[in-house]
Amino acid sequence: MKIKNILFAFIIVHLLTGNVFAQQKTYCNPINIDYGYTPIPNFAEWGHHRATADPVIVNYKGDFYMFSTNQWGYWWSSDMLHWNFISKRFLRPWNAGYDELCAPAVGIIGDTMIVFGSTYTSNFTVWMSTNPKANEWKPLVDSFAIGGWDPDFFTDTDGKLYMYNGSSNRYPLYGIELNRKTLQPIGTRKEMYFLEDWRYGWQRFGENYDNTFLDPFIEGSWMAKHNGKYYLQYGAPGTEFSGYADGVVVGDNPLGPFTPQSDPLSFKPGGFVRGAGHGSTFQDNQQNWWHVSTMTIAVKNNFERRIGIWPAGFDKDDVMWCNTAFGDYPHYLPSPGVESPGLRSYLTGWMLLNYKKPVEVSSTLWGYHSNNAVDENIKTYWSAGTGNKGEWIQTDLGNISSVNAVQINYADHDVAADHLGKINSGEQYHQYILYYSPDGKKWKVLVDKSNNRTDIPHEYVELEKPVQARFLKLMNIHMPTGKFAISGFRVFGKGGRALPDMVQNFIVLRTEKDKRSAWIKWRPVDNAFAYNIYLGTAKDKLYNCIMVYDANEYWLKTMDLKKPYYFAIEAINENGVSARTKIIKVE
Repeated sequence: MKIKNILFAFIIVHLLTGNVFAQQKTYCNPINIDYGYTPIPNFAEWGHHRATADPVIVNYKGDFYMFSTNQWGYWWSSDMLHWNFISKRFLRPWNAGYDELCAPAVGIIGDTMIVFGSTYTSNFTVWMSTNPKANEWKPLVDSFAIGGWDPDFFTDTDGKLYMYNGSSNRYPLYGIELNRKTLQPIGTRKEMYFLEDWRYGWQRFGENYDNTFLDPFIEGSWMAKHNGKYYLQYGAPGTEFSGYADGVVVGDNPLGPFTPQSDPLSFKPGGFVRGAGHGSTFQDNQQNWWHVSTMTIAVKNNFERRIGIWPAGFDKDDVMWCNTAFGDYPHYLPSPGVESPGLRSYLTGWMLLNYKKPVEVSSTLWGYHSNNAVDENIKTYWSAGTGNKGEWIQTDLGNISSVNAVQINYADHDVAADHLGKINSGEQYHQYILYYSPDGKKWKVLVDKSNNRTDIPHEYVELEKPVQARFLKLMNIHMPTGKFAISGFRVFGKGGRALPDMVQNFIVLRTEKDKRSAWIKWRPVDNAFAYNIYLGTAKDKLYNCIMVYDANEYWLKTMDLKKPYYFAIEAINENGVSARTKIIKVE
């Protein structure tokens, strides 16, 4: 009888929560992992906040392993959705003091994974494992003699091992071959690439690409090989900026010489959360390519950052690409037996339904207004007056729409003083109930996570079946620390009405004195709230995308001054996307 009651209760909860127990087929950036709280003690005075960056994902024995800066451990996943954290302090074996991975290198040598953190000294251990899922590690070498900041290990198809490193606005990236058993250098290191911001506009330092007070930084080496060519990737120009991106140079040999691709590889200067720099490229189990990199918030501190993952690949001309169009909207995950869609997107087609729509809340902390939760800017947020159970926020979609997924982005406000580093999973968790209604009067439970015991700072829930709703209400049950604060209460689905009209009068005026820059203008579309501008140096290679909200102009400063460019634009609303304009060429 007891078993029957448990089964009956499970079925009732399953029905009440919108069948969300089914395996999700989609994900949404920033990815939903238990980001640590500024684990470096000296940063405590900058304000308590979550942060990690410089991600590396490797596919090892069919599972994905992710390492990033200062997390006191690493994650593994079998599906790129559920990431399991493994606590591991990569300390020197003879030293019980503080030491941690910063901008780590992760390599595969045969059947062995090796891990090394950034250092300019010779005392940092390189660790090895053939069973990282079980947290079994031992030193490969106690002291890695040549050191290196922002390092990358690359094993070529002929078995040779290389290291690339560099993080500077004065010095280039370097590369060197290593003995794969001893890790001793073979020969001397060579210069790989240094930024050419005089030519490539996107490499200029600053939020406005103006090199105002510092020269740009090159960092975050990562090497990939495809079709006999070597693709050395790097981050630039600064991790705190919306234009933080990964570039790529291409060569026929692992130590160069290399030729730059004109535009950044991963580039996301617009949308809800911005930035796509200092990352890595990896393949799933179907051999599809993906790119993971750093996304910036930079509100409580310049190094307040998150992680995003996007489809990537190589075209018929061996040009490397990364698709960040709608880069913080729901995307499909890799599926067994499904080949890469190539240049087609993994997008679900679910649109944002509540951009700047009416909001009601239980309370408001002064200065943190309710509309900040629906303004598509992760840098702003609404905060309730408390973190107590019962605080709530309600969003009005404007009309009954088909809801497929919801993303809840928590903002860290008034984080407790003892919240530093990785918090024990039993103490760090969010609980909530999400309701839906057709009229704002009769409510049903959509998602019930009142018993959740996990840390879900960027909660993303895909419904097994869409629901018809106009109103959604998020009710707080438990916060791990601080106030109930939301930087993005984002509802995705189909509005069910007319698509936006095609953009008219789209013009690009390239600056005569500095061809790295251009002024872009178009006539506003009445039934659109955003636009995607696509650009590239070939008509069939518009691989970069800039998402613009609430504007009909954009000042572009990212071009290669020696190349002609091609542009197109599309309009966006809650119902879908317009046809793109005819591609225009700008000399």
